[in-house]
Amino acid sequence: MLAHSIPLVLALALPAFADESKERDLFDHEAQKKAGKDVKKIVFIAGTEPHGGRGNHEFMAAAIFLARTINENYPNAYAVVYSRAKFPKDLSFADAIIIGMDHGGRVADNPEVAKAIKRGAGFMALHYGVEVNRGKQVETFLDWMGGCFEPFWSVNPHWTPEFMALPKHDTTRGVKSIKANDEWYYHMRFVKDMKGVTPILSAVAPEKTVTARYKEGDKPGSHHGNPDVLKAVKAGTPQIVAWAYDRPGGGRGFGFTGMHKHDNWGDAGFRTLLANASAWVSGLEVPEKGVPTKNLDKEAREALIDEGKLAVKKRGI
Repeated sequence: MLAHSIPLVLALALPAFADESKERDLFDHEAQKKAGKDVKKIVFIAGTEPHGGRGNHEFMAAAIFLARTINENYPNAYAVVYSRAKFPKDLSFADAIIIGMDHGGRVADNPEVAKAIKRGAGFMALHYGVEVNRGKQVETFLDWMGGCFEPFWSVNPHWTPEFMALPKHDTTRGVKSIKANDEWYYHMRFVKDMKGVTPILSAVAPEKTVTARYKEGDKPGSHHGNPDVLKAVKAGTPQIVAWAYDRPGGGRGFGFTGMHKHDNWGDAGFRTLLANASAWVSGLEVPEKGVPTKNLDKEAREALIDEGKLAVKKRGI
């Protein structure tokens, strides 16, 4: 929006960069750091490792879409994107850190991330990014976002839950329903008594999500076959696949286990929930109808993948 189209009082209240005509650069990390103190600074860190071919684990494309959505809707926020290979060395300015990558262990062990979160920065992990190793890394993620994927406890089947009755929460505003075939991890490890955790997406998993890879008596694997999972599924216990977390010491966390399949960005509820969650963990107000997102048809989804690959190749992010 151009400055001359904004009422004078509003224009004076916005950060200086908000009334520039050009789009904020998602990869200009220095520009983000130089933005004013009243600007929420959101850092997306995306893995680019191949995972079974195009359309799987397209974390860079997802980060670009979410960062751009935040920038388009919040003049008081500036989101940028880093690749995992160019992991930021300084996060002292970050108001929120949002990761999507193959395994979150490197993040759990990173002292800069830890310092930012201790300071109150929000933290959100997507898909494989919610998984960490048992022990210290699990405890760290429980502190940061209230839950995580713990090997030999959690499982990672592909299935098609239909989320219809969502709880009332800032992150669910404008989300009517979500139905998507994805690798929805479940049987997460959560903080004791679920204190501070709000289940956002829950569904009863079909028994075949366990028995297809495991039968009673088989030796459990790190990502399937835990007998406690089979027991819970047989009992019809709803499984939480996305959650919000209010940290006891301040700050917010959000975990989302789907997003293996890039095509699921075509689902409006899927997009809105993740845009809302990105805003919420950053301390931004979520509109009553949710954060507006652009429709992503097949052509637009493919273009996002190409944009991410080009950014890594040409800009060395």
